[in-house]
Order: sequence, then C-alpha cells, then structure tokens
Amino acid sequence: MSETGPQNRSVSWADLQPRLLSAFVIVVVIGIALTLGGIFFAVGVGIVFGLTYREWEQMVTLKPVSPIGMALVGLVALSAIGLPVFGWVGALAPLVVAAIIAAVLGPWHTALWRIGGLAFFGLVIFALITLRGADTPGLIVGWFLGFVIALNDSGAYFSGRLIGGEKLFPAISPAKTWSGAIGGWVIGTLAGTIYWLIFVPGSPWWIGLLLAAATGLLGQVGDLTESGIKRRFRIKDSGDIIPGHGGLMDRLDSTTFAALFVLAVGAWHAGLAHAALGFLNW
Repeated sequence: MSETGPQNRSVSWADLQPRLLSAFVIVVVIGIALTLGGIFFAVGVGIVFGLTYREWEQMVTLKPVSPIGMALVGLVALSAIGLPVFGWVGALAPLVVAAIIAAVLGPWHTALWRIGGLAFFGLVIFALITLRGADTPGLIVGWFLGFVIALNDSGAYFSGRLIGGEKLFPAISPAKTWSGAIGGWVIGTLAGTIYWLIFVPGSPWWIGLLLAAATGLLGQVGDLTESGIKRRFRIKDSGDIIPGHGGLMDRLDSTTFAALFVLAVGAWHAGLAHAALGFLNW
C-alpha cells in the first residue's frame, strides 16, 4: 500500500476555518438541547431531522422540494415532538401519514426512496429521544455518543489530510483514505474510553473501550452508506446549510447507525425504558 505524506504532496486547509466555526455552533446548539432534555431536546431533534429529511427529499427526487415534500418534512418534525408527548403512537402516526402521502401522491419511482427515508429517520429519531429521556444517564449517553462521533470525524479529517495514502472505497467516496478511517477510529475510540473512565467510573474500562470502538466503527459505516447513496444520485453534498461541512445529512450520517447501536445495546441490557442506564451500567 503506497502512501504519500505531507512532504511530497500539497495539503489544502482552505475549509478548516469554516469547519471549525460551524462545528463550534453545532456543539453549542446540540449541547444546550441535550442538557435541557425532555420536550426541548425533542423539538431540537424534530427541527434537525425535519431539515435533514428535506435534503433527502431533494436528493431522491432530484428536484426542489415540492409542496408534498414540505408536508413530509413537517410530519418528520412532528414525529419527534409527538414521541415525548404521546408516546410511540405520537411518533408513529405522523410517519404513517407521511408514508401514505408519499405512496399515493408521489411518483412511484421515488416513493420507495421517500418511504425508506421516512422509516430510517423515524428510527433514528426514536433512538435519540428514547436514549436521552429526562434523566442524567441519558445526558451522559448523549455526550458519549456525540463525543465519540465528533472525535472520530475530526480525527479522520486530520489523519487523512496529513497522512494521505490509499483510498478507502474510491467507488463510493473518492476523498476518504485508509489513514483517515483508521486514524479517526483510533482517536474516537481513545476519546470515548477516556470519557467513560471519567463519567462512568462504576463500569469496567474495557466495556467503555469496546463500546466506543463499536460506536465509532458504525459511525464510519453510516458515513460510507450515505456516500454510497449520494453516489447513486450523483451528488457531492446533501446540502450547503453548514459552511465547510455541506448539508445536515453529511454531518448526521455518522450518528445514525451509531445511535441505533447504542439504543440496541442499552435496550438489550436493561430494557427499552431504561436503555441509557443499560448502556452505562455493567
């Protein structure tokens, strides 16, 4: 495997400043919503994933968002808000209505992509809000998830730029390298393990190491999956709402599979109602 280092290739950092500024704003906004929890977090998740589904809608239809598409966006946001207020029925009902609209009123060649997006984003919304809940364990798990994913992404960015080398999956994502993927995964895993040692002292450190490693790995799978879908529709970025980062979907792709994994582990260990506690206590 041949690699090229910074000594014999030009490394561009032109997007570093907007990326850092955007990342700072994202961390502050998400941090406030996560700390407040409850309906405040649900509203934040609803807004973010409503806008994310808007990008999905534009991508799978290859057109500006239509009135039907805007209705689907609103129903995705309503699903998040309905979960803490009315339970799973409040989350599921708007998505079922959205799926019916997509199937009946939309063209058939995009209906399956629309419905697939509604189902997947609905699952991620359910995972995030269920994990957060209203108690301290949800806050700790939320920061663990965000910390691992953020450091994984940042580590991949800097490792890939500084080390370079062979491409990871050029047919899916031409910019990603093995050095970036491995570097990001190692940095995210170490960061998650340190976080675990500080904030989850009652559980074995090696459990935190394994969970951080798995979370980071699934984050990269989510990133590659979104890259593959974008390649299918021949687009580079899902949007341009975040300077230096692209669209919301480009930032949340790493969180999706990871959030589902964290919920699954917690629910398996202590039941769905206590998923955050189950993820932390071993």
